[in-house]
Amino acid sequence: MPGEAPKQQGQPPLWRAALFGLCPECGASGLFEGLARFRPRCRACGLDYGRYNVGDGPAAFLTLIIGALLIAAALSLDFAFEPPLWVHIVLWVPLTAAAVLYGLRVGKAALLASEHQRQAAEGRRAEDRDD
Repeated sequence: MPGEAPKQQGQPPLWRAALFGLCPECGASGLFEGLARFRPRCRACGLDYGRYNVGDGPAAFLTLIIGALLIAAALSLDFAFEPPLWVHIVLWVPLTAAAVLYGLRVGKAALLASEHQRQAAEGRRAEDRDD
């Protein structure tokens, strides 16, 4: 029914589902199959993750934000201590990779959980509905 709140029983809050990669329906862990690829469905409740259109939408946005923050941190470190170049390489390359991968997981999980909790779907024209 329009205006009806989505079902919340057993569903984790959006922030918890995003941070820990939990199923947005039952809260079971294991939302991801690889580094940033969703499993086809939840192992506990069978929720089909393929019906959500998350894609890699957060990738560019998160990379730009994380890149800007890490560049600011690297410049601050360089101005404060003037370490050799190898220190920057050893410090910032793995930190950047880890931050982007974890940020992508959190971003994608947040979008999936948000779509699920709000019952988002592709729009249809009124005359195409099967009411």
